[in-house]
Amino acid sequence: MATRSNPRHPAKKAQPSTLQLVQAHSLPALVQTEIEQMILRGELRVAQRINESDLAGRFGTSRGPVREALRALEECGLVRSEKNRGVFVREISIAEADEIYDVREALDELVGRRLAQNITAQQLEALKALLAEMDAATTGKDVKRYHALNLEFHDALVDFVGNARLAETYRRLTKELLLFRLRGLQDGGGFAVSNAEHKAVVKAIASRDPDRAGRVLREHAADSRARMHKAADTAAAASDSNMLAK
Repeated sequence: MATRSNPRHPAKKAQPSTLQLVQAHSLPALVQTEIEQMILRGELRVAQRINESDLAGRFGTSRGPVREALRALEECGLVRSEKNRGVFVREISIAEADEIYDVREALDELVGRRLAQNITAQQLEALKALLAEMDAATTGKDVKRYHALNLEFHDALVDFVGNARLAETYRRLTKELLLFRLRGLQDGGGFAVSNAEHKAVVKAIASRDPDRAGRVLREHAADSRARMHKAADTAAAASDSNMLAK
């Protein structure tokens, strides 16, 4: 005989499992990472409108996680939302990038000083391993691989400091510079020069001299800014040349 449900005591709704909860909370973060990489690789261009439906289809998700990911990317400064128009890849002006570099240089100096005081032998070996990988990317002229390793190198530096608030602030700033940093490596002086600077940074940190490490890391950020300006000047000159040719 079938059991009748009691209207006063309805059956309890099944609670989501731990795995389902983890998947629900991590999916937008995974989607965010994928969209960041699409922007970095140039698959989503500056000022391009982002189609939520297309991305949901690409990732095999509903539009909800994509929408959450785009909100997070807007907070990071990588995209912008326009009412009744949609979400677009954000274009950062040179003036905005300079403001970010002002703060980044100060943070890099702090990172260098702290690491010279506290870095472990194991952490130094991890940095040297990244340098070796970047050398290989340089030899192979793989600028996108080098750029990804470059980001990993700087992430490692800030992580090794052990200050969560510093890491959060640093990453928020540097994400806005993703495309500028890639252009700087491609058109602003070459990534071989950049990796020579990385080697000087690791050497300064290993010296255990806070003043030296702070100065070298700040100079590296300043040189990165200079490469950004050189790349921007190259792009502007090419644009002017194309206009005159028409």
